[in-house]
Amino acid sequence: MDELDSYSRTVVTVAETLGPAVAALAVGDPERPRGAGSAVVIEDPDGDGTVLVTNAHVVDRARGGRATFADGSHADVRVLGADPLADLAVLAVHPDAATPAPVTLGDASGLRVGQLVVAVGNPFGLAGSVTAGVVSGLGRSLPTKDGRVVEDVIQTDAALNPGNSGGALADARGHVVGINTAVAGVGLGLAVPWNDTTRAIVASLRRDGRVRRGYLGVVGAPTPLPVDVALRLGRRQGLRVAEVVRESPAARAGLKPGDIVVDADHEPVTQARDLQRRLFADAIGRTLPVTVLRGDAMVDVLAVPAELTGS
Repeated sequence: MDELDSYSRTVVTVAETLGPAVAALAVGDPERPRGAGSAVVIEDPDGDGTVLVTNAHVVDRARGGRATFADGSHADVRVLGADPLADLAVLAVHPDAATPAPVTLGDASGLRVGQLVVAVGNPFGLAGSVTAGVVSGLGRSLPTKDGRVVEDVIQTDAALNPGNSGGALADARGHVVGINTAVAGVGLGLAVPWNDTTRAIVASLRRDGRVRRGYLGVVGAPTPLPVDVALRLGRRQGLRVAEVVRESPAARAGLKPGDIVVDADHEPVTQARDLQRRLFADAIGRTLPVTVLRGDAMVDVLAVPAELTGS
């Protein structure tokens, strides 16, 4: 690859590293699939071989399907569990089938806007397709068609198309930092970040087939705090509420678009994942104190997260 420039060498190396472990996924009857996307081979969280990770919206209500790998081999898979709030699903491979070596998982919490990322997937059924771009935004929220919100997603200008969903988003080292989830517009793709929260979600799906999640119903993004508030709180940003889902726990608690969440359960909130960490099983039905900056005033509200039910 001596004739390639540094950028090209990086993208080629990432593509060659990840390509074998990103499968084309057909869900439902393999002969007459009702949905398609991509899936990524990762180490089993319980240390027992490998599993596949994809998007919850890719598997939808299917119980299984077929994964086809870059070398032409394929394996029947079954859905172990799916979590619509994180848009993640975990698949088990048939015991008699072999899978490629798993990817190396990174940590999206260290990503910076402008950083190089590479997307690998199977758009329009074109196996092993690779696109590259940069992280163009962090901490985005993705409303879903059923009124829920996937929080803390990565925004990238690496081209994503139908069929990329469930594929890998990797950094320049070839470490997977996200699972591609949506095409938000021309030059605007979104990916679920790989971090401590998603690790816990995948482990729960692997073991229990589900994740008990609290649900508030807010769409938000990080925003700078006014200087005086930042000095008083000792941090620079909070989570601005862009939308409150109708009849959600957040709406009943009185949260409003434009509020800036600064604390939840007496802990700082600077981005969506700070709120997500407080919305697992033990938060369901429990009063969750939330402090917001509304105009020039600090306002305390009491929200009671509901349990997120299946779609």
